[in-house]
Amino acid sequence: MSRQPAPTTVQRLADELVPGGDPLHEEITGWLASSRRFRAFAREHRDKIRKKLRSATDADARLDVRAELRVAHLLLADRRIGLAFEAYGAARGGPDFSLTFRDAPSLNLEVTRPRGAALAGPLLTKLHQLPPSRPNAVIFALDGDPPADAIAATLRDLRARADAKDEAFFVARGFEGSKAFYQRLLRLGGIFAWRDGADADLWINGSSRIPLPERASRAVVACLSA
Repeated sequence: MSRQPAPTTVQRLADELVPGGDPLHEEITGWLASSRRFRAFAREHRDKIRKKLRSATDADARLDVRAELRVAHLLLADRRIGLAFEAYGAARGGPDFSLTFRDAPSLNLEVTRPRGAALAGPLLTKLHQLPPSRPNAVIFALDGDPPADAIAATLRDLRARADAKDEAFFVARGFEGSKAFYQRLLRLGGIFAWRDGADADLWINGSSRIPLPERASRAVVACLSA
């Protein structure tokens, strides 16, 4: 009887993260095989990744996890970038990634995959997860190209609601009111609009209390655009 070849390190790690019959298995195996740094990241955080994938019980939830892992895979292609995964703790609802650039703390990144074209709901949800002491950005992982100026238009609409004291709107979305929305908005340095396989764009929040570092932000755009 012929022996089956022993599984490679990549295959073993992929099997630990996601079962072989899972639609994401082949894609994640490819990412692991193509990047030594992503392999090290996945190995370090295998328990978190495995838990996220097993907790994602529907197709959209699994695509959410896929977006996070793909962002990590792309960012780690730049050797100047280091990533900490859920450094604030998953239970506390902090950002997905804390990024260092050239070994210096640079910014937090929170990844979200909007359902459809509406961006306001996902953005308001993510504002709750941005800590006050470091530059923060949200990555919109899009299934298609965003409408022209969609992010700027979304922020104009939200600011108009806040200026009009639409308290019920913000309370229904977890804020104490319009003032609390503005306080959270000050923590947002910018939004990266990203679709896998296409160029990424960056919208800058000019009213942010802590602006995004320019060089690190450019590196993120370059990685996401690869």
